[in-house]
Amino acid sequence: MIVARLALQSLRNRWITVLLTILAISVSVMLLLGVEKVRSGARESFAGTVSGADLVIGARSGGMQLLLYSVFRIGNATNNVTWRSYKDNVSRPEVAWAIPLSLGDSHRDFRVIGTTPDYFEHFRYRGGRTLTFAVGTPFNDLFDVVLGSEVATRLGYDIGDKITVAHGMGSLGSQHDDLPFRVSGILARTGTPVDKSLHVSLKAIEAIHVDWRSGSRIPGQVTPADRLRQMTLSPKAITAAIIGLKSRLQVIGFQRSVNEYRAEPLSAVLPGVALQEMWGLVATAETALFGVSAMVVVTSMLGLSAMILSTLNERRREIAILRSLGAGPRTVAGLLVGEATLLTVAGIAIGTAALYAVLMAARPLVDRQFGIDIGIQPPSTTDALLLFAILIGGMAAGFLPAYRAYRMSLADGMMVRT
Repeated sequence: MIVARLALQSLRNRWITVLLTILAISVSVMLLLGVEKVRSGARESFAGTVSGADLVIGARSGGMQLLLYSVFRIGNATNNVTWRSYKDNVSRPEVAWAIPLSLGDSHRDFRVIGTTPDYFEHFRYRGGRTLTFAVGTPFNDLFDVVLGSEVATRLGYDIGDKITVAHGMGSLGSQHDDLPFRVSGILARTGTPVDKSLHVSLKAIEAIHVDWRSGSRIPGQVTPADRLRQMTLSPKAITAAIIGLKSRLQVIGFQRSVNEYRAEPLSAVLPGVALQEMWGLVATAETALFGVSAMVVVTSMLGLSAMILSTLNERRREIAILRSLGAGPRTVAGLLVGEATLLTVAGIAIGTAALYAVLMAARPLVDRQFGIDIGIQPPSTTDALLLFAILIGGMAAGFLPAYRAYRMSLADGMMVRT
């Protein structure tokens, strides 16, 4: 207790330097724990983009590529899946539900997705949450469109507004301006790629391409919307499908049958396995970022040691007086290690509190801008181990100054002139 009291009094006399040192430690703690929180939050958000799906089916390609363009809307498909092949596979008795997806068109750089009402019934995200409508209803008419929340917010659309779909991606593509869509519903925010998508029926995708061949409009041919509503429009192909099976025990067998489907080359991937493959690719970047954060912590520990060392000459009389009053060399060394420990504990406490305050303030913005939900949870086991390592590092930073003080003799301290 006496050593602790002496340490506190000594730190109070050097409060400006002490505050700067605590600030450096706090910032390093925030950076190290913040990187871990963002990393785990990003993984959980990506994993929660589609929940409850057993398989994703598409044209033959790599599993990660199939997952990226079908679920995360990143990249494009190498090929389509014929409607007949899709029906052959989803009509099997193992299948509980299926969501077909047709990609390719866009609206002001937002993807347009052709699907069926099953999308709104069976699609799950973030632990089994269902899609809900902020306003409006699913598409009923052939030219109804359901908007994701971000599409509606950024473009200022509301129920009943008319929009025009572009052929392909990009705002410079040919427009299906002769067949405008009416906004029938706007989905509630999900924090997933659903927010950045426009949803129409598969029949609508076929309808707007009736007068098109090989990616170009047939000159002089325009089919009125009323006539299209009376036509039997059956999809010819889709981009991918999300499948839910009746039993998880059937996943491997069903995946094998799809991969060996003879009518056309198909791929069936497990979303979790494809995500693990993706995390394997970015693991190097994550390790590098964690390494940089760890080096910042090491730098702050070196600064702590340098700060205590730089004050030793000024404190030689203080140390000599302690020795003359009966304090042994170990007590003096313990005083300096105690100071380093107190500074480290203060830096850890302030840095952790500041990190959670920043996370609480930034969580809505990060979710809105990047679709990453950073969970505000108590420190995990990994966090506790990191904080313990920082505490040990702070104590170790006090050993060199403590050794120097240990070697100071009583006579050397008394000879210092004031």
